[in-house]
Amino acid sequence: YSASHVVVSLVKNYPNYLIVNLDKLDYCASLKNLETVSKKENYKFIQGDICEPHFIKQLFETEKIDIVLHFAAQTHVDLSFWHALEFTYVNVYGTNVLVAAAYEANVEKFVFASTDEVYGGSIDEEFDESSPKRPTNPYASSKAAAECFVQSYWERYQFPVVITRSSNVYGPHQYPEKVIPKFISLLQQNRKCCIHGSGLQRRNFLYATDVVEAFLTVLKEGKPGEIYNIGTNFEMSIAQLAKELIHLIKKTSSESEMEHWMDYVKDRPTNDLRYPMSSEKMHNLGWRPKVPWKEGIKKTIEWYKENFHNWKNAEKALEPFPVTEPFAQLNTP
Repeated sequence: YSASHVVVSLVKNYPNYLIVNLDKLDYCASLKNLETVSKKENYKFIQGDICEPHFIKQLFETEKIDIVLHFAAQTHVDLSFWHALEFTYVNVYGTNVLVAAAYEANVEKFVFASTDEVYGGSIDEEFDESSPKRPTNPYASSKAAAECFVQSYWERYQFPVVITRSSNVYGPHQYPEKVIPKFISLLQQNRKCCIHGSGLQRRNFLYATDVVEAFLTVLKEGKPGEIYNIGTNFEMSIAQLAKELIHLIKKTSSESEMEHWMDYVKDRPTNDLRYPMSSEKMHNLGWRPKVPWKEGIKKTIEWYKENFHNWKNAEKALEPFPVTEPFAQLNTP
């Protein structure tokens, strides 16, 4: 989802570069997110799986790729508790396959998109890039392990890898299993927001175009072997998020009316309270988030009015807990 915004920006702003978009087209993907660039001469879409080594090796040989932005992952935390092995396979093994092929192809830069969740939760300690990794769910654990494999290519071969850890991203194109598009879509369908546990968990939210700018900055200025936090000071509890969206979509400020649109359900097995991050390193490269919450959330609400059905199975995403088909049987490497 974040990658679709980065791809669109690269295609539009770098006409002299061929942008190759590799995607498996899993349940949460939609090619409609790339419609604005799908006919451009410097854009190429290839359907494929990073977990297939022969295919990936061939891809690097045939496409002559110079730079890799690695976003491909299973990312839904709730789902990771039930499908931990599949998350490990895609996020760890798939990353291994990709970074090995990129190294063999002598790629100029390999950027790995990780997550603030590798730090684990914190009430008050602000994480910087040297903070220890203490992941508390299978998704975050798989991303932390993948980071180790990526970093090892720098340590062993001086292969120019860069790792980014981002706060929660929101905006158009996001499959509605994630909290902001889920709440927006539920309210637009006159259904209640389903809030896990107390709703006091706080999250930092970054608008999609700010994340695009961060990745473009890392591409140009990011130093090989380094890790960069892509964060924001804007933080909100999940309960407050629900109230903001109820106010904007249902046009009410009444506390009792707001409560009517909130449905508290049982919590996930672990749910970190906060992920406070320092992004000084990114600020030193010249990046800071620009899009105010009020502007970003308004654009996001408008987009979902028209585009909820961009995914065939979007309705499934609105259940309080994941409703998924069983994952395809794992191919043994």
